[in-house]
Amino acid sequence: MSKLHCFPILFVLTLAIAAFISAPVGAEAWKFGVMADTQWQANLDGKNPETVAVGIINQLNKKFIAEKVKFVIQVGDLAEEETNTLNGRPSERTMDTRALAAEPLYNAAIDFYPLRGNHDASQTAALELPKFFPQTLGSGSSVFNALNFSSPIFYGDANPYKLEGLTYSFDYDNARFILIDQFTRADGTSYLGSVHTNTIDQVDWIDNRLSTKPAGSHAFVFSHKNLIGQYHGGDLFGTQPADNSHGNVAARNAFYASMKENDARYFFGGHDHMHHRSLVTSPDGQASVTQIISTSDGYKFHIPNSTSFDLAFNVPAFGGRREIPLAQELFTIGYYIVTVDGPRVTVDHYSSPNGCSGDCELKVTPALNFSKRETFGYSLNGRQFVVDQGESYTVVRDSFRNTTARVLAGTNESAAKVYDGRPVSKAVNTGWAPRDDEDVSLASNILTLWGMAEQLGSEKTDVYVLSLSFDRTGVHPSDLLLGHFGLASRDADGNWRNAVDANFGGGKRFVLGPWKPGFKLGTYGIDLRTHTAWAVINHVGDFAVSQDF
Repeated sequence: MSKLHCFPILFVLTLAIAAFISAPVGAEAWKFGVMADTQWQANLDGKNPETVAVGIINQLNKKFIAEKVKFVIQVGDLAEEETNTLNGRPSERTMDTRALAAEPLYNAAIDFYPLRGNHDASQTAALELPKFFPQTLGSGSSVFNALNFSSPIFYGDANPYKLEGLTYSFDYDNARFILIDQFTRADGTSYLGSVHTNTIDQVDWIDNRLSTKPAGSHAFVFSHKNLIGQYHGGDLFGTQPADNSHGNVAARNAFYASMKENDARYFFGGHDHMHHRSLVTSPDGQASVTQIISTSDGYKFHIPNSTSFDLAFNVPAFGGRREIPLAQELFTIGYYIVTVDGPRVTVDHYSSPNGCSGDCELKVTPALNFSKRETFGYSLNGRQFVVDQGESYTVVRDSFRNTTARVLAGTNESAAKVYDGRPVSKAVNTGWAPRDDEDVSLASNILTLWGMAEQLGSEKTDVYVLSLSFDRTGVHPSDLLLGHFGLASRDADGNWRNAVDANFGGGKRFVLGPWKPGFKLGTYGIDLRTHTAWAVINHVGDFAVSQDF
């Protein structure tokens, strides 16, 4: 296992040779899963021993196995309590029960990488985690093809290995994963005496792990507490998002800057027991990251504050807001499937009603009926455009090699709000894949669009006009004139079809000429002057210009 040598004052950029081993570049798409807090109360239904939500974990395990993920990450709170006091056995520790519940994953050659949360926060729990989950050290029989494990080391301290296997990073295929622990360390200490400052002395190590990842690879960062919470004020860097009692703001700025500079786009947390996705900006306004607060996988569900912590703390401290809400769903149990396909990443969020249709504390394990609630993503070779409610999608424009994509018309018509009343914006992302030179049916490179769905649980978008440029080489003139050539979208079976055929409603009409205002949903055409294909559509996905409808 490679380790960074950290001094309390001087940070030494030294890594063991293993840390520079390049993870293999991904040639095929692969998946990992994310889940959150698995707390339970007394075991009244016989399915949830030792305050661990085993009844829910078992249902999630089946989904992860069916999806053929390579590994699963849990963002903390492995049990409700560290001892089995709620079941009348205070002498029994509970973390081993969570470890046992991961066995079905191991048996399917799927690894499980946990973090601690505030319910696993003691020194004893810090000593237990690497014992029950040696994979956090890169050890044991359940490390399946992950490489380059690393944890911070603090030379000059009485126990320099106090975060070993608690905060850790590893590589899998073309991505680096960084899991941050901010609770009482293995030697019983906390940086500056508080869990609220325990991330500050890890920022340099985090930056090193991000900056030394293989070129062109992804990075994902995880912790239990969030960048800006919705129910809990305390977060990854302090007691509230503007806390600056110990240089917290400088640490925040450095953390965000490192994520931006090193293409770490997504930060996953837990703690708040709800699904919440937002774009969070550093206090200095120089860097932003997408925050995904992961939905509950236990017995309880939180309601956000009626006044956001962003408004309550960031506006007075920094003169403006630091968070743009993108999606929110309350009172569900769920999980996340992340697909990494070369430079492109797609996240599918699945959830089930919690069994009591609101804020409650479950006593009996519900039978969960999961459905896909939203899909979002990004690409390292694409761009992100934030479109607020009432604003035009025409800001979306991107190019890849000899192909240019533009949105010619369309408006964000959403009126959705999160619980505290803030409007929900849309983060529209583009991504690209080169066309196969042997596929003569395509006359452009392949564009992926994410982030335009009207609402949770729907793939329908606002009506908009998408245009892609094309290469006329090899295109038969009759195809151009008769509507057999144009903007295509890829269906679930991988086949290209007319993009308007995937619309929700509308007709189908071909126009030889440019798009004009007033063209209805389902109209598509070819502009011979600009060498572009366009269509009036209401869905996203993969698009290309094709001559094989």
